[in-house]
Amino acid sequence: MDVKRQIRQTLLGIARSRQHPGTGSTARFLSARTHHMHFPDLTPVLHPIPWAVVGAVAARMYMPERMTQDLDIVVQVADAVVIRQKLTTAGFQYGGELAIAGASWMTPDGRSIDVLESAEPWLAQALTEAQQNRDAQGFPVLPLPYLVLMKFQAGRVQDVADVTRMLGQAREETLAAVRWLFTTFLPAEMADLESLIALGQLEMPPPQSAQGSSEG
Repeated sequence: MDVKRQIRQTLLGIARSRQHPGTGSTARFLSARTHHMHFPDLTPVLHPIPWAVVGAVAARMYMPERMTQDLDIVVQVADAVVIRQKLTTAGFQYGGELAIAGASWMTPDGRSIDVLESAEPWLAQALTEAQQNRDAQGFPVLPLPYLVLMKFQAGRVQDVADVTRMLGQAREETLAAVRWLFTTFLPAEMADLESLIALGQLEMPPPQSAQGSSEG
């Protein structure tokens, strides 16, 4: 068993043994969508190359915002050389290679940017769809099904937690799109996906009863 799968299945086992319906945060907190963190818009620098926001800055479209110091974006590996040239020309400082494909950069005003360079077969379509999926700051954000797939493949503890929370609040049509992507690209992981969906839905508070909702 690879390390990522081992981490994921260990977390799933712990969660299954301890989580009960409605044991997560309040409905008000879970439904909050804030954009308190602001990051530089890379469109003038990278245009016309397609890119999309991923990581915690993307996840805040689909779950409560959590703090991060970095703006993470993803680009196609075929565009990596040109993008690195564009960033250098714009005054960004190269900060070194990432553990996964890509590099870390520092903006001229000292903000951290991680540029992930991916060759995934689904990425071109994901980037196309992201151009019409803009957040409150106007950034192109990876649509939820692709973001789930990407975070699932990353396999870090925080990624698994984010996936669970995002899936728990997703609509049925969105879950259908997620399942289709996994069936197409990660068919062997469908059981873990269904476990993550179920755990995410368990976090949601149960609907109020008719009697409870009528009480003042």
